[in-house]
Amino acid sequence: MSMVVNCAAYADGRRVADVPIEDISEVLKRDGHFVWIGLLEPSEALLRQVQEEFGLHDLAVEDAHRAHQRPKLEEYGDGLFVVLRTARVNGEGGIEFGETHLFVGPGYVVSVRHGSSLSYADVRARCESTPQLLRKGPGFVLYAIMDFIVDHYFPIVDAIEEQLESLEGEVFGGALSRDISERIYKLKRDLLALKRTVSPLIEMCNRLVRFDVALIPDDTRPYFRDVYDHVIRINETVDTLRELLTSALEANLSLTSVGQNEVTKKLAGWAAILAVPTMIAGVYGMNFQYMPELGWYLGYPAAMGLMAGICTLLYASFKRSGWL
Repeated sequence: MSMVVNCAAYADGRRVADVPIEDISEVLKRDGHFVWIGLLEPSEALLRQVQEEFGLHDLAVEDAHRAHQRPKLEEYGDGLFVVLRTARVNGEGGIEFGETHLFVGPGYVVSVRHGSSLSYADVRARCESTPQLLRKGPGFVLYAIMDFIVDHYFPIVDAIEEQLESLEGEVFGGALSRDISERIYKLKRDLLALKRTVSPLIEMCNRLVRFDVALIPDDTRPYFRDVYDHVIRINETVDTLRELLTSALEANLSLTSVGQNEVTKKLAGWAAILAVPTMIAGVYGMNFQYMPELGWYLGYPAAMGLMAGICTLLYASFKRSGWL
């Protein structure tokens, strides 16, 4: 697996040529040129080589090598270091997360991918197909990658919504089980992880829209406003889904408790009904020599009739009260 996915030079919004990493410094000397490099889980040696070409900060390079960073936007001199978390749905319906680290400067864009992440070849192709936009420089490339990552959060939210609808149907359809509670809890964990991925992007987009980041041209800021709108929508949807999942979990637990109470009431009702014949039969089973009914030829039928009558009366009472 190649660690260098792509390395190309651009000028006036068009791809000029593929560039070996060791020749990048020569390209940067030309006016109006910038270099876009795509790296996939690079080694420390490769990152150090890229660092020498662009003069990247040690702390940012260390973060990009180790990964496992929270989403953030940091400024180092005239460059930006951006950490984004990628996400996609796996075959089992869960969410796989990865990371993308972006170094953006006046003449370069370096993307470093770790873990589960889609290729940015489509992003590069889309940018190259619109030279009038790519002419805006590295700031527009940063927007294109952020927009690509954020747009792939929507299918994840849709998949969770479908799972939630299915769970609600099972909960209120009477299919109460421990498995439902486990699935709801798993979805809540996935949403929490997605929340931690999305919520930091709000402040990041706010900074990129404002005028305190000199690297972003004025005519590029409206594009980040579009990303900001998408992030707000996703963040609000995640909050709504978390509340619905909490309600579904509470409803499942409540309905389970109600079901258990119904079973307990039925058992108590039948126990009360069976207690009557048990008591009467127990009296006649004590084998006393003198009992009033022993010499009466209708004693046995009378005892059986009494038991049946009382049991029927109790059954009718419990049925009318909803216990049975």
